[in-house]
Amino acid sequence: MANSHLNSFLMILVTVTLASINGGNMVSEARNLLEVPEFPKPQVPDIPKPTLPDIPKPKLPEVPKPEVPVLPKPEIPKLPKPTLPEIPKPTFPEIPKPTIPEIPKPELPALPKPEVPKVPEFHDIPKPTLPTIPGLPKDLPLPHP
Repeated sequence: MANSHLNSFLMILVTVTLASINGGNMVSEARNLLEVPEFPKPQVPDIPKPTLPDIPKPKLPEVPKPEVPVLPKPEIPKLPKPTLPEIPKPTFPEIPKPTIPEIPKPELPALPKPEVPKVPEFHDIPKPTLPTIPGLPKDLPLPHP
């Protein structure tokens, strides 16, 4: 069924392409190609499923389980706890701590404080004045060295 639709689609595509080349003369024929007749679907006959004969399961002979003999638990005789003799702790004599004799600190003689000489004070220092040169204006800027 998919092949019939694919074939119809290809025919339509070829027809439309040719119609666009020929100028539209085959438009009416392309419409006829769109109507695809429906084919009846084939019917698949029902096939009955095969039935398998029942096979009896084999019976295995029962093997008796071996019995494990029960052994009595061994009894352990109780022993009295041994007593340890008490050992006296050793005693050590006390050793006195050594004493360090104190050494007196040496006394240094006191040094006199150094005297700082006084700087003379300058009150008003007169500003230097430049001499005027005759013939030059007073507002003329001076060249920088």
